[in-house]
Amino acid sequence: MNNFGTFTKLRPLSLLRHLSNCSESTCLQVLSNSVSWSIYLEQGRITYATHSVEPFDRLERHLRRLSHHVPNIIPEVRVQLRLMFEPDAKSQSVEHKNHTREQSIPPPLPPEYQAICWLVSERYLHSTQAAVLIQELVKEVLEPYLLIKHGTFTLKDSHYRVPTICKLDVEKIVERCQQKLQNWQSLGPQISSPYQRPYLLIKTTNSPKNLSGIDPQLTEWMKGFSLRHLSVIMNQDEVQLARILYPHILNGTILLHEPDPPFDKLPKTFPDLEQASTYVAQSANTKLVDSAVASSTTISKDNPISTENRVTHQRPTPISPQKEEVQELATSKFNNNGNSGHDTEIPAHSSHRKIYTVVSVDDSPTILKEISRFLEDENFSVVTINDPLKAVMSIIRHKPDLILLDLNMEGIDGYELCRIVRNNSMFKKTPIIMVTGNKGFIDRVKARFVGASGYLTKPFSRADLLKMVFMHLA
Repeated sequence: MNNFGTFTKLRPLSLLRHLSNCSESTCLQVLSNSVSWSIYLEQGRITYATHSVEPFDRLERHLRRLSHHVPNIIPEVRVQLRLMFEPDAKSQSVEHKNHTREQSIPPPLPPEYQAICWLVSERYLHSTQAAVLIQELVKEVLEPYLLIKHGTFTLKDSHYRVPTICKLDVEKIVERCQQKLQNWQSLGPQISSPYQRPYLLIKTTNSPKNLSGIDPQLTEWMKGFSLRHLSVIMNQDEVQLARILYPHILNGTILLHEPDPPFDKLPKTFPDLEQASTYVAQSANTKLVDSAVASSTTISKDNPISTENRVTHQRPTPISPQKEEVQELATSKFNNNGNSGHDTEIPAHSSHRKIYTVVSVDDSPTILKEISRFLEDENFSVVTINDPLKAVMSIIRHKPDLILLDLNMEGIDGYELCRIVRNNSMFKKTPIIMVTGNKGFIDRVKARFVGASGYLTKPFSRADLLKMVFMHLA
């Protein structure tokens, strides 16, 4: 069933409903605004869905939420997962370019789905927990899919059998997605994407003050993280968090920056930009739509720079998470495994902060300046070291919370330096990120062998660096 087509308005939902009435196993592939979606169906039910915008960031966020209920999903496991399964940006780009060219080739099994299967096979997750994880991932993927207005699609037979962890009812999951979208749209046009980034803006002449209804530690993290990422840091429902911020967005106390690439490629929840530009802000007391349907935790049984330069800023500690509930949408079917200018942005509350120290070791002054520049507005303590031979003693002296190591340096390479640092008992659990232009399979194997926690690929953006902070410090 290799078919092709073009979307008109409302076509994504109609096509998905049509496929829910088919008994064949198929993969719906969609391309719109440089974003590709893949929705896997078996006997009219969804077994998985993904899109090309940061799939492992999406998996990381949902694993962090799940880790509050599943103690096995510790940070070290999540890091290992990315090193094992996350493809490098270059291979993802090649795959995306070939999306519409190699129509006869069956769709590959998504790497993050392989990662979930690995978690089950290694008994980090029970199959019921994996089902909960998959349904939450699928809901997040389907929400922007339902907003697509133009694009192309391909229907492909599955020439291999996808390991089935659960099957999701199309109508039920679409209903939940539509409810979520309605809640987001009620916050428009000010809030038009879950990936918009709130900043607390207070004139330098004003003293910091508490904002009504906002946890002081939330304001501490409003330094580049999106609404969606902030909700994970605070372990709070993302729409609920947006509603808390909404009155302050209306009165100008909180400013929303547009999504960082590549999240800016996803459809807006409130897409009418012309309407948004002429919209008259409502009162902060504007009544919002009713909150989303209460969720259930039940799962069906069937389911030239100085050698060492220190720039001091501050970073807070996130609050203790609150318990999250999960909606039951799936008929589970388990296999035998069973088993984030002119005014200064000032945090609203400055007490009880933890200072996060980041050490960056690189023999390139340009890279060190970039890292310091990216983080200087983010309230960190940044230590830059351009002599790798003196790095070990400096790292021991500063006891950083996060270490960035260049891979290719004169005198000693990043792998050897990582091994030396990791062998020190003080840094057994300290995140060590390799900064490199290469991220191939061999590099990942070497990184795992010496105890690296992840990769930051050159050239990198401020958003890439914040993603590392989100993964390891937030």
